[in-house]
Amino acid sequence: MSVPELKTRHAAATQTVNALREQLKQKRELLLDSDVATYATAQGKTPVSYGPTDLVCCRILQGHTGKVHSLDWTPERSRIVSASQDGRLIVWNALTSQKTHAIKLPCAWVMTCAFSPTGQSVACGGLDSVCSIFNLNSPAEKDGNLPVSRTLSGHKGYVSCCQYVPDEDTHLITGSGDQTCILWDITTGLRTSVFGGEFQSGHSADVLSVSISASSSRMFVSGSCDATARLWDTRVASRAVRTFYGHQGDVNAVKFFPDGNRFGTGSDDGTCRLFDIRTGHQLQVYYQPHGENDAPHVTSIAFSISGRLLFAGYTNGDCYIWDTLLAKVVLNLRNLHNSHEGRISCLGLSTDGSALCTGSWDTNLKIWAFGGHRRVI
Repeated sequence: MSVPELKTRHAAATQTVNALREQLKQKRELLLDSDVATYATAQGKTPVSYGPTDLVCCRILQGHTGKVHSLDWTPERSRIVSASQDGRLIVWNALTSQKTHAIKLPCAWVMTCAFSPTGQSVACGGLDSVCSIFNLNSPAEKDGNLPVSRTLSGHKGYVSCCQYVPDEDTHLITGSGDQTCILWDITTGLRTSVFGGEFQSGHSADVLSVSISASSSRMFVSGSCDATARLWDTRVASRAVRTFYGHQGDVNAVKFFPDGNRFGTGSDDGTCRLFDIRTGHQLQVYYQPHGENDAPHVTSIAFSISGRLLFAGYTNGDCYIWDTLLAKVVLNLRNLHNSHEGRISCLGLSTDGSALCTGSWDTNLKIWAFGGHRRVI
């Protein structure tokens, strides 16, 4: 068969696939006769209300000299680790704002960081395509820096995200620009499973985010530049359990809902979405109307303990708190005193839900606490 004939057949096949996708999209829309907000409104649910003094910036963590890219809390909520374009990991005491560790990294272009469940180790990755593990209890080297205790090598592209398996310091999942996720055995430094890549059910573009279910640690979801999120079971690496469509841009952030049956996403299309892992249906879209072609991208998301609130950071400096039931904005941190002066690049909620930490391209991290009689829901 000649090359022109192959090209013709390929074009025809592509057209058929696109037509089938459109039919599938239309059938999904027919099934989605309602969303969470419509149902909640019909049930007479009242919106959550917070005033500008109910959430206050109680700590400003200053020390980075470059854009902050990633942060993570320890389970005991007293420490935060952050990664910055200045090539350093800093471990902070969230109660006093003091630095306990300032680790100079082998590769300055770091993109992600994570605390281990015990808080004894931190992991990071970036453009060097490896995930580096640091034991915070290790003695410092002569120059005062902390040595790398384990290097996880195997990705063929940058490491965009990492997360420890809950309740384990020995296993970690990474996502990469090579379109795969990897489950690692940190003890041996070896890959336990590879998700995607050569498998047809894997992502077709860079993986940007992962989230492991707290209720079932063998399940995790990934978000990608292919505008999809995919659910994986660590016991079956050969195929994704389910693929979730709906976004029109890169999926920059994914986060499991507290009950483990749903998860949220944040995308370059300016929307956050809520999906059900059991049905594969999209339950809700969270979107603030903007002028044409200028909707800010969503960079990071987190849920409150109950799931009633969704925290979302945006490239224009907005940080919305959404009422997940009624799809309404409760508060915008950008309008509060001591707000960030640049893009919100990362955010995370403490384990007990009492404080929110945001990181920004303005080089600072800020800890927000619910003041007075108000508590996060």
